[in-house]
Amino acid sequence: MIKLIGILIVILGLAFRFNSLLVVIVAGFATGFAGGMSPVEILDVIGSAFVTNRYMSLFILILPVIGLLERYGLREQAGRFIRSFKGTTAGRIMIIYMLFRQITVGLGMMLGGHPSFIRPIVSPMAEAAVAKGRPMPQKVVDEVRGFAASADNYGNFYGQLIFLAAGGLLLIKGVMEQAGYEVSLTTMAVYAIPTAVIALLIAAVQYHLFDCRMERLMQESTQQDGVHEGRNVQ
Repeated sequence: MIKLIGILIVILGLAFRFNSLLVVIVAGFATGFAGGMSPVEILDVIGSAFVTNRYMSLFILILPVIGLLERYGLREQAGRFIRSFKGTTAGRIMIIYMLFRQITVGLGMMLGGHPSFIRPIVSPMAEAAVAKGRPMPQKVVDEVRGFAASADNYGNFYGQLIFLAAGGLLLIKGVMEQAGYEVSLTTMAVYAIPTAVIALLIAAVQYHLFDCRMERLMQESTQQDGVHEGRNVQ
């Protein structure tokens, strides 16, 4: 039981709002000492874990960078860029991004994501395409943002298994081989392509219907605003 002392230290440290990094390090050393490890061995384990998960630090760095870009007008510039094109709709923006997400993740490149693309770029573009200079009710804004997030989810989910080294494919291969079935990563990746294409087509229909509904909601909102302004004048 003494080896679980690290969990207790983490709980108490976070409960008393001590520095989280310090709490985790102290918990790690305490667990290591309780397990009979030397200080050098503990440092070696911590260092190996950091190197193994070094890509997590890139994700952490993305957040303040995106926040800084937003503060200096990234969202406004994205909306202004879309308003310069005629005939652009939110659904078309989402389906293009979904295709981009599928292709990149299918090649093993994690270029998209909610913090790096959806919030600062795709969502503002979609909002500008729906608004077309008109004021948008908050419920419409929320729905546009939700659908923009779905484009990333669809693209990532249905595109990742096209990549031969995807974790999902490796997991399936391991489970099937343990059950006595020999499977090929290439064959599974090829069979994932039709699924990705069908998902893209279904999403295209969904986003087209979304465009029609958003236009109807915006027209109703504009008419209601006109009625309210007329009553105020009277």
